[in-house]
Amino acid sequence: MRSKLVLTLLLIVGLLSASRPVLAHHGAASFENGKSVTIEGTVTEFIWTNPHVHLKVDAKDENGSVQHWVFEAQSIVNQANAGWTKNMFKPGDHVLIDATPAKGGRLVGLFRGHIVINGKEFKRLEEAP
Repeated sequence: MRSKLVLTLLLIVGLLSASRPVLAHHGAASFENGKSVTIEGTVTEFIWTNPHVHLKVDAKDENGSVQHWVFEAQSIVNQANAGWTKNMFKPGDHVLIDATPAKGGRLVGLFRGHIVINGKEFKRLEEAP
């Protein structure tokens, strides 16, 4: 009986330890919550795939040097529910994106919601007139 209890406790500890990386990945650990950046640039690639949709954008910094940004969104299902499509962004599109920046100065952002594509503001399906 005692060995079953010990085995059960070890199993619980093991499962909790294994779930920690998942929580870190989906938690606020990677991004500067409460901060926002607005990036204007040119789409180089749109990756419509799970587990996260990604958009790559080349933007110039204040010195005119090109920076290669990567923006992360949620899953295909969540983004489709928000009105996104796999053809929403095309290489060469001019975009303006509000994002939560990554910690440590990496050129990675998490979509915050406001997006302008080729001068036209993107609106969720239920927001469209």
